[in-house]
Amino acid sequence: MTMILVDADGCPVINETIAIAKEYGLPCVLICDTAHEMHREGAETITVSKGADAVDFVLVNRIKKGDIVVTQDYGLAAMALAKQGLPLDQNGRWYTNDNIDQLLAARHKAQKIRRAGGRLRGPKKRTAEQNKGFISSLCKLCKTVQH
Repeated sequence: MTMILVDADGCPVINETIAIAKEYGLPCVLICDTAHEMHREGAETITVSKGADAVDFVLVNRIKKGDIVVTQDYGLAAMALAKQGLPLDQNGRWYTNDNIDQLLAARHKAQKIRRAGGRLRGPKKRTAEQNKGFISSLCKLCKTVQH
């Protein structure tokens, strides 16, 4: 059975994800570290030790073909794609084999700028439109995995 796995550290759409998982009868698993520990009705929570990429590795090891992965992390999305998972971000953008290389390259470029002492703008304040986009995309994905 398809599951929804959530990289829950700092994820702004946890409640929406749990509600949609319940609507489609899919199990939802939140994976977070001890700094972001949470428990929500309607979802299993797995808490891991703090550490660089600790959540990512636990999540990747649980992915089965066709599982939905909610993450903001391009590296995790790439690993999910390699395991034939279906990753999407908090705004509803689907990560695909067609867009992941470009996203990883942009992330690498931004890291180089920061390492050189440069500064980049942070994300804008989250909007209701972003939430709607996420909900729409996740519902479409849930419908496709049920057929």
